[in-house]
Amino acid sequence: MIAIEQVSKSYNGKTKAVDGLSLTIPNGEIFGFLGPNGAGKTTTIKMITGITRPDEGSITINGLNIEEDPLGAKKQFGYVPDSPDLFLRLKGLEYLNFMADLYEVPKALRQERIRTLAERFDLGQALADPIQSYSHGMRQKIMIMGVLIHDPAVWILDEPLTGLDPKSSYTLKEMMREHADSGKTVFFSTHVLEVAEKLCDRVAIINKGALLFSGSFKEMQEHFRSSDSLERLFLELTNHD
Repeated sequence: MIAIEQVSKSYNGKTKAVDGLSLTIPNGEIFGFLGPNGAGKTTTIKMITGITRPDEGSITINGLNIEEDPLGAKKQFGYVPDSPDLFLRLKGLEYLNFMADLYEVPKALRQERIRTLAERFDLGQALADPIQSYSHGMRQKIMIMGVLIHDPAVWILDEPLTGLDPKSSYTLKEMMREHADSGKTVFFSTHVLEVAEKLCDRVAIINKGALLFSGSFKEMQEHFRSSDSLERLFLELTNHD
């Protein structure tokens, strides 16, 4: 579970990227985090993962405060950033072993997980090659595999489907569903609203750093007394100041 309580973040002392945001992302759900460009999504994700410190408020992950116990909190989650262009000089297998070492995954267990993940993402033949030789989609897949190597309870995914081929995209969505159905947490940022509508149990929409809505798609339709798609409701919400 992720609990965000009255979190704010400003840049240059003026621009509030996130303004008094409170959200609870429970176990057992795929939770979609939506908003237009510049809405504060990436800033929020960076605060959840401990990359950026909030000016105000608190963030806990499975009961551990990200500022008070950063190492303990970070062991609870796996984070897929919105760019896969990391560790390019390492070979795929070297990167996976590096991530496994970081999270102290035993050798026998890591080998089984690498085999299983490589099978699911069809990347086994490329693990001996340097990541810089990979296509964008292959880099995305190896980053996802590295994030999942320690089997984290909380998945934090920032635009994870970008660049994936249809088969890998389907595989990841299937894995997200399996993870949530096992009673764990998936926090998922995307611009593809059709995917969010079909995949997410609940969504939050933010704009200009403020929360506009949080709940299920059905609750959104009932609240706005509309049968419109998530895309149309999203546009209606975010087009108003």
